[in-house]
Amino acid sequence: MAAPSPAESLAASDIIVSKPDSETESIQTCEASITSRPRAGQSVLHEGRSYTTIKEGLAHILVPHQARTFTDPKAARTANLRDGQQGDSQAQSVFYNPIQQFNRDLSVLAIKAFGEDLCALRRAKHDRSKSKGVIQGKRKREGNGNPARVPGVQESNGMKRKKEDVEDVVDFRSEVTVDATAGQTADAEGDIQPGATTHDTRMDDASEVVRDDSHQYPSQHESIPAPTKGSAANIAQAPTNGTASEQANTVGDTQARTWKPKFRILDALSATGLRALRYAQEIPFATSITANDLSDKATESIVLNIQHNGLEDRITPTTSNALAHMYLSAFSPSHEKYDVIDLDPYGVWASSGYLEKTYSLYDGLPLKGLHSHEAGLRLILHSIASTAAKYGLTIEPLLSLSIDFYARVFVRVRRRPADVKFLAGKTIIVYSCDTGCGAWTVQPLARNAHQKTKGGPNGDGWWKHSFAQAPSASTHCEHCGFKTHLAGPMYGGPLHNPAFIERLLDALPSLDKTTYATLDRVEGMLTTALEETLFDDPLPAADPKDTIPTMPPHTLDNHPFFFHPSALAKVIHCQSPPEAAVKGALRTAGYRATRSHTKPGTVKTDAPWTVVWEIMREWVRQKAPIKESAIREGTAGWGIMSQRRETTDEQKPDEGEKAESSNLTDPGDPEPGAKDAAAKSTAISGIARMTGKPATDSPSSLTVVFNEQLGRDKARKRLLRYQTNPRPNWGPMNRAKGGGGGG
Repeated sequence: MAAPSPAESLAASDIIVSKPDSETESIQTCEASITSRPRAGQSVLHEGRSYTTIKEGLAHILVPHQARTFTDPKAARTANLRDGQQGDSQAQSVFYNPIQQFNRDLSVLAIKAFGEDLCALRRAKHDRSKSKGVIQGKRKREGNGNPARVPGVQESNGMKRKKEDVEDVVDFRSEVTVDATAGQTADAEGDIQPGATTHDTRMDDASEVVRDDSHQYPSQHESIPAPTKGSAANIAQAPTNGTASEQANTVGDTQARTWKPKFRILDALSATGLRALRYAQEIPFATSITANDLSDKATESIVLNIQHNGLEDRITPTTSNALAHMYLSAFSPSHEKYDVIDLDPYGVWASSGYLEKTYSLYDGLPLKGLHSHEAGLRLILHSIASTAAKYGLTIEPLLSLSIDFYARVFVRVRRRPADVKFLAGKTIIVYSCDTGCGAWTVQPLARNAHQKTKGGPNGDGWWKHSFAQAPSASTHCEHCGFKTHLAGPMYGGPLHNPAFIERLLDALPSLDKTTYATLDRVEGMLTTALEETLFDDPLPAADPKDTIPTMPPHTLDNHPFFFHPSALAKVIHCQSPPEAAVKGALRTAGYRATRSHTKPGTVKTDAPWTVVWEIMREWVRQKAPIKESAIREGTAGWGIMSQRRETTDEQKPDEGEKAESSNLTDPGDPEPGAKDAAAKSTAISGIARMTGKPATDSPSSLTVVFNEQLGRDKARKRLLRYQTNPRPNWGPMNRAKGGGGGG
């Protein structure tokens, strides 16, 4: 079979595996074997089947000839579908989806950054433990002139030494990163995976001594120093009498072994094994990688790709239920635990409108509206956090992203029972006016209040956890009078750790764009995610020794979600204001305004909804007048515009604006409490409806200036913040047949 055109000339999203034009083109000598050095576009013959090699990052995977790597709905409707074929492309039991290369690029970089930090902490702890043991041993020897006799290891001269001086093995209770994706279609196993990964995160013996006979296999980018003469196995027989002898053996022992912290990764739903392959090739300090899948066909594909990449000594393939495998590794003493668990399941995206399905998977109700994707991220984090809390574990989201048609969250999990107490205060429910103006009100389930201790050192105090006052909102929207609906509970803390994002951004300039083809988009999305978090209080100074500092457990995101100016303009039937104009008005009024990473054209701000709607009413009054007949009584827009400020003598428009002002709707002046509180057409605020008195928080005195220059974000460079469709019919592929997953 003739080899296809080299894949290097194609973009990652345009890879198509073609078939030969005729049987005469089949030349057996042109096809490589499974053990041949992999290269892009290579044709491989193995056990009578022909494959094409596709390269992504530094890994190569084998895809059968005629395999489908894209979805064409038009072809699906017009082609004769026989024997599972779609036109000229046949369905795969385990497929490769090039659209998700951004997902995999980001996962490699995030896990690498987390691993570098974790390994650095383990090395520092190992060095401290080693130094402490040496100092204690020296003090004991100097005290009596002889080597210390302590419980430990029997040596050749009958003396005993501390066991720590022999093995330098430290028992860590460390953190685990859970890297979870909520996918596209239903999967019974993938539905509950994110919560299951947090059952136990203890890392017993999370360090290792690399001896001269060990099997610590470096990648092609790493070289491990060769051990010199001597080994850890014969340290116990080293002489301990005499200063010169001790020093000589200490130097020899140091040179005889290279200590390397363990870093274990589990790709729990591996499919083709592409993620595991990339982790092995691109994360050089990873000491153990497991590629697991429930499907036998998927495991066969994993084994084949491992052989083709020559990574049999770095990756262990397994066929198992992911839940059973993780439980076994967590609770069985014969299995080592993992530092990173990567879950990439097919499942119902938590932003789905199917509330019954979302609740059964994530223990919360979804939001409707443009901000539903951010709510989906918070539902996933709530599911992980609440499951972890049952085992005394706390989570810290390092990076949470809504990407195209799926979600990706990177969560650091630690055993900290004291921090679990803050979870109720970081859990929120939302009253959403999803059928009216789109506003929302956030209600925390509990309160975390800091109490100062009288006479305490440095003003230190303690935290009091109490019930939150309820309700925080009326049954009807205070802005338009429409009914509100309940969503949640969901996670109310920050979606990201800014220090972690900065760590990723700092590493980008040194990366090769040929390896990470989506690097431009990675930079744009990370920058947007860094900018979207609005903290009311400055974060405490980080420990210089902690490269990825931990967010305080009480930290809240007091300004979740966002709005879209065009959606607000649709409510009041006016011309949509530019994004820069809305941001400029907010910033002029003293509020912060940024964008959300989930959708372009969005505005995320710390301004209350009363201010946002006042700015929109002023947009109509100053810039985009509407006709009186544009808004019908009883609609959400009528309720919003009924609260429009009067034009006073000081606010009279100039002569050029008088004609336009005559077309504005009559604001009216309804008496508070004059109509039924439940009626949508009252247009009286929720405060007036509950108290029978006029609202006192009206922002009618707010000076609104649409300063577009102030509203424009000054970017240091042009960034690709949002995905543009890379090709026709772009999107998720159907779930692979035969129980496999997507690569």
